[in-house]
Amino acid sequence: MKKSIHYILPAVLLLGACTKNISRFNDQTKRAAVVPAAPLYTNATRGLADQLANIGGGNITLHIVGYMAQAIIEDNAQFNFQTAGMTNTQWNVMYRDVLNDLKRSDSILSQDVGTLPATIANQRACIDITAVYAWYVLTTSYGNVPYTEALNPNNLFPKYDDQKAIMTDLLKRLDTDLGKLSTGGAGFAVSEDLWFGGNIPNWITFGNSLKVLFGMTLADVDPATSKSVVEAAAPLAISATAQNAIMKYGSQPSNNPTYASFVVAKRNDYVASKTMMDQLLSNTDPRLTSFYGRNSAGKYVGAVMGVQTTFSTVSGPSTKDSASDLPYVVLDYSEMEFLRAEAIARGYNIPGTVESHYNEGIRQSIKYWGGADTSVTRYLADPSVAYTTATGTPIQKIALQKWISLYMHPHDEWVDIRRLDYPVLPLPAGAISGFPNRLYYPTGEQTVNGANYTQAAAAVGGDKVETKLFWDKN
Repeated sequence: MKKSIHYILPAVLLLGACTKNISRFNDQTKRAAVVPAAPLYTNATRGLADQLANIGGGNITLHIVGYMAQAIIEDNAQFNFQTAGMTNTQWNVMYRDVLNDLKRSDSILSQDVGTLPATIANQRACIDITAVYAWYVLTTSYGNVPYTEALNPNNLFPKYDDQKAIMTDLLKRLDTDLGKLSTGGAGFAVSEDLWFGGNIPNWITFGNSLKVLFGMTLADVDPATSKSVVEAAAPLAISATAQNAIMKYGSQPSNNPTYASFVVAKRNDYVASKTMMDQLLSNTDPRLTSFYGRNSAGKYVGAVMGVQTTFSTVSGPSTKDSASDLPYVVLDYSEMEFLRAEAIARGYNIPGTVESHYNEGIRQSIKYWGGADTSVTRYLADPSVAYTTATGTPIQKIALQKWISLYMHPHDEWVDIRRLDYPVLPLPAGAISGFPNRLYYPTGEQTVNGANYTQAAAAVGGDKVETKLFWDKN
């Protein structure tokens, strides 16, 4: 017995000595002690592009603007966005995954004393330009949103800011950011900057392009500001394909998120809308084969929005727009050319003519989707397309061709179709509302931030999808 006690006692004492300080078990040894700024920035830009590209992740604008119909499940096609929580997803991704990461990245850089000041200035400007675009997406989706009090973990009930005030401030931020960008300094590394590979001149071009985009959004509600902003920025905006803001994708897990919906999930549900298909067929559009595939009978057929149909009888996505490596176009030369054409049609002092920019916008879109020069020439010669003979007002001619060209880039088209009221899309069969001019506020805001939500809903004219935002005056 004595020998047993002698053996046990040292073990007990040793155990006690080892467990006096148990706080060490709380150390997260596999977690980085310091989070670098660059990965946060990279994650935010990827998240922003993913959300805008993803037809199955809360982005329902492909249905709103009539690019895609549904074969079986008609909720989204009939504007019943609440069923799958679509409006919640857009809000959460933008605040939590995009803007929050951008804010943290900027905060880390603001304390960086080991990097060249010119590089830090460039990187912080790139971060803010990205944030400005994310805020634009939010406010053009919902209207009034938390802005000045947002992204503060100590304020769980942020107030909503007026949407016009937000747009005004975003334009000021772009001017400030452009004033800080310098070609004499570096930006983020090629692998960190997923849109421009660290090319600062392209960021300067992108910032000016956003000014044009924002300025034209204000064209009907504030023509003086719109004219001033666009005339100053248009000559400095994207004017070559090498300046396009593109999010490149690859194979899984770096795939375009539409691939997950179209291919991985094997959903026989996303199909061509009849409205878009009929438009493409009417003048043998060279982009047709890149936009949609053939049905089981080898024909191109669109589905009526909101009406159930057999998938095999209509056209689904093409192999090109369902590919894992399909890039997402954030902003490109084609869109800029249509904006320039519209600006000139409105009387703005922009070099060139309405027709020349209209033609170039079409040309760049067809070329992007793989069309040959001969296809461009033939298409532009079609009397229903040629600017001098196409029907409609100058704005309607531009709006129709831009609607086609912004395929798979639907958020900006949703802004355009609201402010230009063209093309006029038929309401889906069984639609539960009129045309959506905004998204409902998330259900979480109604319960958690109820007082501010109620005030914001009243300020925009009611938390209804038909409610027009301040810049939508037509």
